[in-house]
Amino acid sequence: MRKLILASNSPRRKELLALFGCPFEVTPADIDEGHLPGERSGEYVSRLALEKANTILPIKESLVVAADTIVVDGGVLLGKPVDVDDARLMLRRLRGRTHQVYTGIVVRSPETKLPYDDVCCTDVPMRSYSDAEIEAYIRSGDPLDKAGAYAIQHKKFQPVEGLMGCYASVMGLPLCHLAVGLEQFGFDFPPDLPARCQALLDYDCPVFSTILGKK
Repeated sequence: MRKLILASNSPRRKELLALFGCPFEVTPADIDEGHLPGERSGEYVSRLALEKANTILPIKESLVVAADTIVVDGGVLLGKPVDVDDARLMLRRLRGRTHQVYTGIVVRSPETKLPYDDVCCTDVPMRSYSDAEIEAYIRSGDPLDKAGAYAIQHKKFQPVEGLMGCYASVMGLPLCHLAVGLEQFGFDFPPDLPARCQALLDYDCPVFSTILGKK
């Protein structure tokens, strides 16, 4: 089985990619993540994922998986908060509303010129958590390295309710989209991958059959 290269040091992406049950190596890509004027959200994450893959491919000369994720609320991109005050503002902004999370993925191989790329957009409905819950979550330190200042999988805060899309994509790596891409490079994914993903995330996924049906 071919070893994959994950162009990210995200613990969440590493945990999700491990569900494929294959060996992989982590080689983060250091790129400029600035947003270009007029660039749409899907274009932005797709470009960054491609730049990450293109950075690592000449170094490792193996099958490279790259991804980038952003939180978008009303057309405004929300990155990682610069401090606790910024985190507080983001969490208050998102409270009780639905925003979007875009994750772009790219698979590149040294044997082929064209990469596989896809973008997953998920509507994320946030519950009406209290100010006290925000402060407790901030004290945990968790929001400070998360786009949008939250982690969907945080067990105590649990900021999201009623999600009907790809949970794994909100975490940073849409596994079914990735499985479709890897198959195009002759990489077979385990048939029970959706079940593995749902078991890990404790989530009854309503979209996996539709995504995998697009192979």
